[in-house]
Amino acid sequence: MSGTLYLCATPIGNLEDITLRVLRILKEVDLIAAEDTRNSIKLLNHFEIRTPMTSYHEYNKIEKAYSLIEKLQSGQNVALITDAGTPGISDPGEELVRMCYEAGIEVTSLPGPAACVTALTLSGLPTRRFAFEAFLPMEKKERREVLEELVKETRTIILYEAPHKLTRTLKDLRDVLGNRRITLCRELTKKHETAFRTTIEELLAYYEDQKPLGECVLVIEGRSRQELREEEEASWETISVEEHMELYEKEGMSRKDAMKQVAKDRGVSKREIYQMLLS
Repeated sequence: MSGTLYLCATPIGNLEDITLRVLRILKEVDLIAAEDTRNSIKLLNHFEIRTPMTSYHEYNKIEKAYSLIEKLQSGQNVALITDAGTPGISDPGEELVRMCYEAGIEVTSLPGPAACVTALTLSGLPTRRFAFEAFLPMEKKERREVLEELVKETRTIILYEAPHKLTRTLKDLRDVLGNRRITLCRELTKKHETAFRTTIEELLAYYEDQKPLGECVLVIEGRSRQELREEEEASWETISVEEHMELYEKEGMSRKDAMKQVAKDRGVSKREIYQMLLS
């Protein structure tokens, strides 16, 4: 009978945030797979956990996953931990989970700290709907594409960023998304925790004289639906009804359906669109 993979959330700063269940599982499993064993040994030593540990990180995630699956298939139980927070969120844990499911191995997740949710609840921005983007791509073209996809995002947006890359990211956000409301969260759950509620422009101005410190979570307001509707309505005024029809017909719509959609876009009746096309 195969073992179980336990996804164990660990503190993002304050060690008191670890759960009793995670502590018990870390002591009971046969092996702990850690993103950085040098970092995790401090946590294990603090709680007097003597379970053997092995590394599982971005650069060995496929090769090591096969090794871990062999151990799981032999009946051993394995706990997966990341440097901070919940495994599988912006780290290679998702790859191991996928491969375990493919191998028929049971996986369970032990809830606990996650920087994205902690920052969202601190932000003062809407929390009901949010889009988590983690770290933006480094490659310039892909980065631009991701940001452009977020231009019309109505949900609150959450990004991670390292301090030495913060100003570059803020400039990219301003250039593509405009000057939005933003909350910068840093040093979450630690002594010097900060939730800086401001705007992108004001944050850029602040860091002209200040050096960014600490891992950052950026929580950015989404667009309002009303504002997007007004922009779309204004954009239709710049093209003719015929051009508007052509846009939908090129997408494969029938002329009847295209006429219905054009009428909806322009806030008029389908009969009015029909008369415009006749004239």
